Amino acid sequence: MALPWRIVDSVETPEGLLELRQRGEKDFLITIGGRVLMTSSAHRSEVALAELACAPVSGQPVPRVLIGGLGMGYTLRAALDGLPADARVVVAELNQMVAEWCRGPLAGLTNGAVNDPRVTVTIDDVASLISDAARMGGKAKFDAIILDLYEGPHEGMAETEYLYGDAALSLAGAALAPGGAFAVWSEEPDQAFERRLEAAGFTFSRQRPGRGGRRHMVYLARLASGARQAAGAGSLKRGHRRGHGRR
Repeated sequence: MALPWRIVDSVETPEGLLELRQRGEKDFLITIGGRVLMTSSAHRSEVALAELACAPVSGQPVPRVLIGGLGMGYTLRAALDGLPADARVVVAELNQMVAEWCRGPLAGLTNGAVNDPRVTVTIDDVASLISDAARMGGKAKFDAIILDLYEGPHEGMAETEYLYGDAALSLAGAALAPGGAFAVWSEEPDQAFERRLEAAGFTFSRQRPGRGGRRHMVYLARLASGARQAAGAGSLKRGHRRGHGRR
């Protein structure tokens, strides 16, 4: 008989009550407004997302990586495992409480990934950091941008256009250093998103990591050779601020 879940901590957010629940020693669950964001037992797509994004840039001198969504820290852990000791990783997370959970009750799941000296956790919308990097250019650019949010690109995506729409993808391209990688988690393939990637100058591949059970989609995109990056890119008007890691 399965043990019951107990609430470890909770906080009100604009999207509803954010809760951390625990069952046994290492079984955790994060919910928001009653909706499951992620569990500690299912994170293979998060690991694959980070591995695919970091592999092509790990040889860059002092690689800079941006991760949107902290969640339980599995994406961050996988990124750190694939990056050199001089890498710099910025994690954009909307809720300070999630960062505190990753430093506290969840730390053991990732060997304290958020405490790694290569990591900076910023309580902000990842779209803002992408916009800033695109505007500033130069050393502000990232070698990899990883979007591991609980809403990926999908049909009828008005609420997340500021992350996955035409203007957002143009900014992502402008925020990447030459040879950079853009990795995006999605529940299912999205042909409209794929067309927008191509229109923004990206080539891409997609994978469904693992075998059996629910298999989510991972996109890995690179700027096509000679692709024109957005000039004078400015900031995007934010849409619905859903930026937590999920699953």
